Amino acid sequence: MGGEELETNAVDLSPNKDGGVLKEIIHPGDSEAGPLQGDRVSVHYIGTLEEDGTKFDSSRDRGERFEFTLGKGEVIKAWDLGVASMKKGEIASLTCKSEYAYGERGSPPKIPPNATLVFEVELYEWHGEDLSSKKDGGIIRRNIVAGEGYLTPNDGAIVDVCVLGKVNGTIFDNREVKFPLGEGTEHNIPEGLERALERFKKGEKSTIKLSPKYAFGSAGNVIIGVPPGASLEYEVELRNFEKAKESWEMDQEEKIDQAKACKDRGTTFFKEDKYRLAVKQYKKIIDLLQYDNGLDDEKKAESHMLLLAGYLNLAMAYLKLNDNPRAREHSTKALELDNKNVKAYFRRGQANLNMGEAEQAQMDFQACLDLDQTNKATKQQLQRCAAQIKADKMKEKELYGGMFDKFARQDRAREEAEANRWKDVMAGDLGEWGNADEKNDCGKSELSKLVNIDGVQML
Repeated sequence: MGGEELETNAVDLSPNKDGGVLKEIIHPGDSEAGPLQGDRVSVHYIGTLEEDGTKFDSSRDRGERFEFTLGKGEVIKAWDLGVASMKKGEIASLTCKSEYAYGERGSPPKIPPNATLVFEVELYEWHGEDLSSKKDGGIIRRNIVAGEGYLTPNDGAIVDVCVLGKVNGTIFDNREVKFPLGEGTEHNIPEGLERALERFKKGEKSTIKLSPKYAFGSAGNVIIGVPPGASLEYEVELRNFEKAKESWEMDQEEKIDQAKACKDRGTTFFKEDKYRLAVKQYKKIIDLLQYDNGLDDEKKAESHMLLLAGYLNLAMAYLKLNDNPRAREHSTKALELDNKNVKAYFRRGQANLNMGEAEQAQMDFQACLDLDQTNKATKQQLQRCAAQIKADKMKEKELYGGMFDKFARQDRAREEAEANRWKDVMAGDLGEWGNADEKNDCGKSELSKLVNIDGVQML
C-alpha cells in the first residue's frame, strides 16, 4: 500500500506525508485486486468525529451501500486516497484531517469547522467507468496511468496511440498508429475505441472493454483475426494528439475552405462504399456553414452551394444506408435552400417510395419531371409509383370488399333467423287456440294481444 509506517501501525496516505490521511486495516481483503482511478466503487461506512466519537453518518444504518467514482472528486480527498489503497473485502479505518475532509467550514450542523473525522470503510466491489452514451455497459474503461492536464481529443484530432487488442485472451492487434479521430475504421480501430479516446488525456493509459456492438459487430473482422460477435479488450495509451480546429475558432472563409475539404473526403468515402464515413464528413459541412454571417455576396453564394451539396450528399448517403427518414429530411432541407432542385425532389421521392408512401413519392417525381422533362430515370420512377398506387388500391378494395361481403352475409343470416323466429311464434299461437280454421272473436282478440309489438298491429 506504500506510505510511511507510524507507531500506531497506521499508514500515511497523504501525498506530502503530512499525516492528513492515516489508514489502519481492521480486516484484510480477500484478494490482491483493488480499484483503479475512474472505477465505480461500492462501500459501507460509519463516520465519527475524532474529538468525541460522535457518529454523524452511516450507510449501514440506512441499509444501503454508498457508490462513487474513484478519483473524480465526487467525495472528500481522504476517501479518494483511502479507498484507492484498499482491496476487495477489506475493512479499514481512515483518520482524516480537516484539509482532506470538510476544511475550515465543516459541514453544519453535524460536522464542525476544522474537524478531524474517522471513517470505518468496507470495500465490496467496483467496476470500470461506462463511457457508452446509453450507459449500456458496452464501453468500459479502467485507468492504469492518469493523463496530463484537462484537454481531450476532439472529432478530427490526429491521435497517436499505442494499441494492444485481445479477443478471448489472444492478442490480435499490437501496434502504434496515428489517425484522425472519426476515421478509425479506416485503420481497423472499432467505433467503441474511438469513443473512448475522446475521453482520454495526453499520456493516459487505460484498459477498454468493448461489447460486440461497439467492436466489430456480428460480422467481426476476419482480416485481423476477430471472429463474428466477439467482445474485445484493449490496452491503450494516448501518446499525443493534435486537436482539430473547432468551428468557433475559424473565420467564415476558413469554414468554407474546411467545408470543401470535408466534401472531397466525403465523396472519396462514398465512392469506396464507406457510407458511414461519408456521412460524418457531409455532416461537418452542415455544422460549418449553417450560419454564414459576415460574408460578401460572392462568398455567400459559395457557402450556399456547399451547404446545398452537403444536404444533397447526406440524403444520397442515407439512401445507401437504407435510412429513408433521414434521407427525406435532408432532401427537404436542400429544397428549403433551392425549391427547384431536381436532385432533391428525386431523392425525397426515392425515400418516400421506399417508405411505402407512393402518392407522396409520385408528387416528388412529378415535380422532377416538371423541372426536367427529359429525365428518363424520373419517368421510370413515376411508372413504379403508378404501379404501387394501383396495387395499394387493389389491396384496399380486397380488404374492404371482403369486409362488406362479410357484413352482408351477417345481415342476411340475421334476417333469416328473425323470419324463422316469427314463423315459430305464429305456428305455436295458432295451435294454442285449436284448429287453424276455427274463428271466434275471443281467439282473434287474444292472438292480437300476443303479437302486438311497439303498438304496431301485426295481424
